[in-house]
Amino acid sequence: MVEPNQFGGQYNERSLYAGRWIACIGGRIVGQGGTPKQAFQAAQASRFKEIPQVSYVSTTLPIHIHPILERVAAILPQDRPVYVVGGAVRNALLRLPVVELDFTLRGKAIKTARKLADTLDGAFYALDKERDYGRVIIPQSEGCHLVLDFAPFQGATLEEDLKSRDFTINALAVEIHRPQELLDPWGGAADLYSKRLHACSPLAFISDPVRILRGIRFSILFDMRTDPDTQERMRAAVSLLPEVSAERLRDELLHLLESPKPATAIRILDYLEAIPYVLPELSAMKGVDQSPPHILDVWNHSLDVLTRLHQVLDVLKPTYNPQDSASLFLGVISHRLGRYREQIDIHLNTRFIPPRSLVSLVFLSALYHDIGKPHTKQIDQEGQIRFIKHEEVGADLVVKRGQALQLSNSEIKRTRVIVLNHMRPLWLSQSGKLPSRRAIYRFFRDTGPGGVDICLLSLADTLATYGPTLPPDIWAHQVDVVRYLLEAWWEKKEEVISPPTLIDGNDLMEELGLKPGPIIGQILRNIQEAQATGKVTNQRQALELASEIINDSNGDVEP
Repeated sequence: MVEPNQFGGQYNERSLYAGRWIACIGGRIVGQGGTPKQAFQAAQASRFKEIPQVSYVSTTLPIHIHPILERVAAILPQDRPVYVVGGAVRNALLRLPVVELDFTLRGKAIKTARKLADTLDGAFYALDKERDYGRVIIPQSEGCHLVLDFAPFQGATLEEDLKSRDFTINALAVEIHRPQELLDPWGGAADLYSKRLHACSPLAFISDPVRILRGIRFSILFDMRTDPDTQERMRAAVSLLPEVSAERLRDELLHLLESPKPATAIRILDYLEAIPYVLPELSAMKGVDQSPPHILDVWNHSLDVLTRLHQVLDVLKPTYNPQDSASLFLGVISHRLGRYREQIDIHLNTRFIPPRSLVSLVFLSALYHDIGKPHTKQIDQEGQIRFIKHEEVGADLVVKRGQALQLSNSEIKRTRVIVLNHMRPLWLSQSGKLPSRRAIYRFFRDTGPGGVDICLLSLADTLATYGPTLPPDIWAHQVDVVRYLLEAWWEKKEEVISPPTLIDGNDLMEELGLKPGPIIGQILRNIQEAQATGKVTNQRQALELASEIINDSNGDVEP
């Protein structure tokens, strides 16, 4: 009986080598390898007096990397091989999108990149003149860009270059003029299909410790098992992580938090004993107990919040099918907040000045939302564990971590706002009533757009706090409170959150004889809040309120 193989073909002598190079003598296969050279050398080892015929055994799955490759091949000469390497080839084999292409060649990388940029109407950048690294950015549709990076071989040959890379699944190459012939000297395709993550060399993590985090990300993204030897080498190199630049460490950490399983990523970091080297504040949360309704200690609760937050965001995606709700609690979110799917999607796709996503910052804030609890733990006379003002301590700690990771000022400000105010939706729901217009105004006055992030985090926080013990009525009310807040943000902003200006500082000075000073701003803030609550609707009422404030306070106006 003939059975299909892993590549979709059928078993015969040649199909056993699908995706490999074979050397034949007299019609018989006498050697094989990941490159023509390896197959030739394997044949010569046993049949050294004869010259084998080397050929590539195609898979039934054609390699479609990117349409740009055909244009690049038409521009560059065939007598100087240029190879697409790494993630683009890996993603092509997995049928995943390719948005960046890395090329390697034997020298003159910057010259080659400049030539392509001129011909393809792209932008050229010399990334590193000393090491001969060049980049081409080609505009695509809808404001997107395709990035082509060019670098010389790292070593004397392509095989040495691929050996110097992080994992075998990235040690793959295709020569641009022969795009259907996979070059795989280290068995990366086999590892990819068998879902095994294997380092290219024993020194992979010593030469670049950030690969530890990258390996965790790959294992999660591609659902791979990490080879035991690779895992031990990762663990042995964690003490070298402080040598990695803050920028590279930051980027890999944010990628991990944005992965499909952020809690798993953090647990793997902990298993590898890397937490003290990358997020040292987290260790203090372990073993810090909490009173009911909490069912987990601070450490496990924080990780569960990451999982729950991912579920909440997944439920609120524009493409989500409400019939797929995994639980009754998530179904309530889908039903009552589903009207804001598009707005939430646009909000979460916000990009800060550095091209980093808001989603990763929200997950970083979620991971740190209770980071102040170990420092504020108290036990009252009734034996209840309390963490008074833990959100304030946590806000300071997340700022310090953001600074250490070289986040931008706007990113640090956002994480601080989220951690500092993460309890407020819960506090608003504890009254048993929907929040007043004043409460809504003050919430968004203090949080701005971060209030949306806080609303989403608060839902995940409650789910992780109660777990399966969550009372349906408490949950339904909190979701309604969040709905009320989001409704104000997206449907009643000018009415409740940012009312139009009725008077300004000049009006106050002219009409009431006030002098410039802090009192002007304080009065204007009081007027705006009165507008948000519906007590002031015109300029006359605004001036009357200003006069009342001055008279009642004798000039001592509270903000």
